[in-house]
Amino acid sequence: MNFSKKNQERINIIRYFASKKLHFMSFLVLLLFVSACTNDEIQQDGLQSVEANNQTKALTVAEINQQITKMYKDKGSFDWSEASDLLLWSAAVHGENILTVGYGNKDESFRTQKSNRLTSIKNEIIQTIKKSSSQKAKGDILIYEDNTLNLIDVKVTDLNSVIALRRNGNIRYIEPEGFVYSGEIIDQEKSSSGCDKSGDNISSSDFGHFSSSQTGHVPWNYYDHNINQAWAYSKGSGVGVGIIDTGVSSSQPNLGYKFDDYYGSRYISKHGTYVDSWKWWATNTDGPNDKCGHGTSTAATVGAPFNNSHQFIGVAYECNLVTYRGTSDVVLNGYHERKGVAKALTELGNRSDVKIISMSIGYPWSIGRIKDAVKYAYARGKMIFAAGGTSTSFTNWYGVIFPATMSETVAVTGVEEQSTYSECDVCHKGSEIDFTFIMERGNNNHQPVLGFYDGQSSYFGGSSVATAATAGIAALVWSRYPTWSRAQILQRLKESADFYPSKNSSFGYGNINALRAVRGY
Repeated sequence: MNFSKKNQERINIIRYFASKKLHFMSFLVLLLFVSACTNDEIQQDGLQSVEANNQTKALTVAEINQQITKMYKDKGSFDWSEASDLLLWSAAVHGENILTVGYGNKDESFRTQKSNRLTSIKNEIIQTIKKSSSQKAKGDILIYEDNTLNLIDVKVTDLNSVIALRRNGNIRYIEPEGFVYSGEIIDQEKSSSGCDKSGDNISSSDFGHFSSSQTGHVPWNYYDHNINQAWAYSKGSGVGVGIIDTGVSSSQPNLGYKFDDYYGSRYISKHGTYVDSWKWWATNTDGPNDKCGHGTSTAATVGAPFNNSHQFIGVAYECNLVTYRGTSDVVLNGYHERKGVAKALTELGNRSDVKIISMSIGYPWSIGRIKDAVKYAYARGKMIFAAGGTSTSFTNWYGVIFPATMSETVAVTGVEEQSTYSECDVCHKGSEIDFTFIMERGNNNHQPVLGFYDGQSSYFGGSSVATAATAGIAALVWSRYPTWSRAQILQRLKESADFYPSKNSSFGYGNINALRAVRGY
């Protein structure tokens, strides 16, 4: 509707009746009526422009961080749906003007076939941006369209566009995907959070041997969970575990050509979905190889092979591994990291050889595209384990992180080796936690794992190792009962944990007894 044209038409009407010398009061009533209609017109058709003109200067990065931090501390969480139009638009401005728009009905996260209705909604979004900004070419607006998830990435330069989009009932969320938060909630001193490729001198008191005649090393905490005894019933054979992390080291042969030295039928399949570039338009991934160290440690925790060369063994050492380099580190705070993880989830969801997905990565609050991807993988029958959260040099004052906060994931955190439950020094806890895993001793030593380089070992801790190890226990159970459903496997894990049938408000069902889980008694 063209406000200027309609307004001029009403002015012409007033002039016409005035020329007819109407009674003054009649004329005044008519004038007031037209003015009222005109004001209504301004409030309805012109609201976007009026609101945008009130404040067209974007907030600074410091102001954005300050507002997010305050909202997080006040509520214990943050969601972009609760942010003002100005805050959302300002964050987009400081993030290459990129907005991720999830569309469709509530919880319509993905599609399994082409939908004319969804296509129409997508086109409507693009048209809305065209009408509310100086952007007129589709190529200047649409920068990415997902083939499975109901989301698009768009460039938005005008506050009016944000205002218009947020009034669209067919939009589920709008998030400034290119913006990187740099406030106190996330440790900014260590942008490569969780990364460490160095080895450690492992204390002889922190491991045992597979048997008296073999030299494969068994981490100390496996004995706390009776994993070593569970191996008499299951070793994870035939179960595929997908790991979304920073990839796997090309310098560790036990996660390479030596992965199947003993069994002849297991495999490790390595993939990369992360684009290591500051350019949002870049599309070339840098491969499956780990440059951080964290992904190598999680893969080793789940399924490092049986060996006779003084190397540490994974929980499910006969399982198959499908690894993804979906991110550069554990904090999902970059456009390509979020996009890479979502793509990895989608691809793993489509793999029939993968039953379990392990994610020792996350973010303090929800990320729309990853949330959509988790729901897709879950709908495809995958059991998804997610880390409850591990702080580095920043405090762990806040609770469980995303995506462990989702009902579709199994949330895990780490606890100390003691008679009473206590989270590890850097681990998060909360009501969303489902299970715990012992990974920290009184001397602060963590679980030893296969290292980044050949012949190297290292200590690995936090909710990261706890999550990967628990995913390994699930693989042991599913290998033992290959025809069981995801729900049956999860129920057996619950029944085998300390607090079952109750659930602790901070530690879920607690530590799992792996022997009981695979044996059933």
